[in-house]
Amino acid sequence: MTTNEIAAGESRERLEANMARVEELRQRLLNALSQKKSTPTALNGPDNALYAKAAHAYVQEWMHNPAKILEQQVHYWGRTMTHFVDVQQRLAKGRFAAPEDPGPTDRRFKNPLWDTHPYFNFIKQQYLINAQAVAQAIDDIEEMDPKEKRRLKYFAQQITDMFAPTNFLATNPDALMKALETEGASLVKGMENLVRDLEANNGELVVRLADEEAFQIGENIATAEGEVIFRNRMMEVIQYNPTTETVHETPVVLFPPWINKFYILDLKPQNSLIRWIVDQGYTLFVVSWINPDKGYADTGLEDYVEDGFLKAIEIAKDVCKVPKVNAVGYCIAGTTLSLTLSLMKKRGDKSVKSATFFTALTDFSDQGEFTPFLQDDFADGIEQEIDQEGILPSFIMARTFSYLRSNDLIYGPAIRHYMMGETPPAFDLLYWNGDGANLPGKMFSQYLRGLCQRNEFAEGTFELLGETLSVRDVDVPLMSIATETDHIAAARDVYRGVQMMGSRNKTFVLGQSGHIAGIVNPPSKNKYGHYLNDDLSGDFDAWLDAATEHEGSWWPIWEAWLKKRSGKQVKARIPGSQTYKPICPAPGTYVKLKAAQQNQ
Repeated sequence: MTTNEIAAGESRERLEANMARVEELRQRLLNALSQKKSTPTALNGPDNALYAKAAHAYVQEWMHNPAKILEQQVHYWGRTMTHFVDVQQRLAKGRFAAPEDPGPTDRRFKNPLWDTHPYFNFIKQQYLINAQAVAQAIDDIEEMDPKEKRRLKYFAQQITDMFAPTNFLATNPDALMKALETEGASLVKGMENLVRDLEANNGELVVRLADEEAFQIGENIATAEGEVIFRNRMMEVIQYNPTTETVHETPVVLFPPWINKFYILDLKPQNSLIRWIVDQGYTLFVVSWINPDKGYADTGLEDYVEDGFLKAIEIAKDVCKVPKVNAVGYCIAGTTLSLTLSLMKKRGDKSVKSATFFTALTDFSDQGEFTPFLQDDFADGIEQEIDQEGILPSFIMARTFSYLRSNDLIYGPAIRHYMMGETPPAFDLLYWNGDGANLPGKMFSQYLRGLCQRNEFAEGTFELLGETLSVRDVDVPLMSIATETDHIAAARDVYRGVQMMGSRNKTFVLGQSGHIAGIVNPPSKNKYGHYLNDDLSGDFDAWLDAATEHEGSWWPIWEAWLKKRSGKQVKARIPGSQTYKPICPAPGTYVKLKAAQQNQ
């Protein structure tokens, strides 16, 4: 027996051993899947009424304009047949090669084999032809409600994305090549990754985006120094250590969203907004919200306002011995800061000197990319889940946001992690993205129904804590920062809400990039710029047309604005006071509560 034959035999044995290991993992997979709790059907897709409406609209189109429908079909058939015949002709000539023109580019198909290998090229081109035909058919439907059409377009895109050939082993050259190179070990590793993720999430498939073992909260992320000086059932309040000898008299109280953890603003020293604010000479208080379990089922927005926002403001005033604070709210916390300011106006409370909003919506009249998730069938499904669990589990919100960018946040990572057996990258932003939080049932219903669906705050009819609140009550000096490519809080929607606010002193800033990178944009990076325009009288398009573009971060613009509203310099304050003594070092304990652990 030759050396090559021996090596081939050993390779074959290793391959067979790996395949046997895959079979062993199958039982663990089945056991993990058996732990999965049922979720309402409506959370996994639209009800049948949407497809019935689409079919009705298509029939109407056929009856009123049959030539148009036939033209679409003939165009699709023609492209498909031309593609097929072209391949057959090359095969007949003995040219088993891809065409000189490999077809349109798509970053999912970056492996050269998609262009050079006839098998993979044929599959790629036919998939793209099919996907384009589906999208065009929906675009051409005329007799359908625009909102329903937007939903149909979204779900059709999800289906075409799901059936991309990259998502299947037999038609993914990267995965096949990796399996051969590793003698099947990559498939075993991928299966182990899949089983481990299912076991960690009670049978629910939550694709891991980052290497969780690479990060420890408080050790290599969220390391800004400070003290937790207050804790209640809703939050911990962190006061950060000063880094300057003197500070501005008026402190800053920052409210992060409770959908995720606050340390997005303190991932690492070089991009930490928390550190930067402190370094500019401000006394900074940051709220770290509880990650609620089922015991928080009856916790509502009123609890976040009274025991969160108002309490944190009271604490900052007491510790700093000042009558007012400057408040900052990010995303849903910015929305709730607006509610709080309206309530404070009703009560005659003037404790907030200025307000800053990061990517915060207050007018939900245009539901944007969230249209598919804000209709009654999905909302009913959410409430069924809440009735069953008491909370909205973190994975549902994470999945909802991820499907808005499914190729980047679901299918791409799943291919690398499960099909190719790769360890997720040690990327702090993706680690944070996967460290989600549950949402109290009552609070989310109030937010979903009252704010998102009925738009009551913009309409001036939102009832909370015995008052009827309106966005027009927000009359403190304010700055609002939106971002150019934000798919969660679209800039034009943020702008429209700011226009409604009653303040006579309003500044609107449009940062480049998106919901996270556009906010976490330190000046030292000089990465993303921003747009400014003092005239907020026109609509968003008019504002943008007249806006001037500026290089670099908007942080210094905000700080210059904030400085004018922060009073004189006083001696730097160490965390705590006689009333609010330090409890534990930052980042505290609430931030370390994992949603998956709480739900077990």
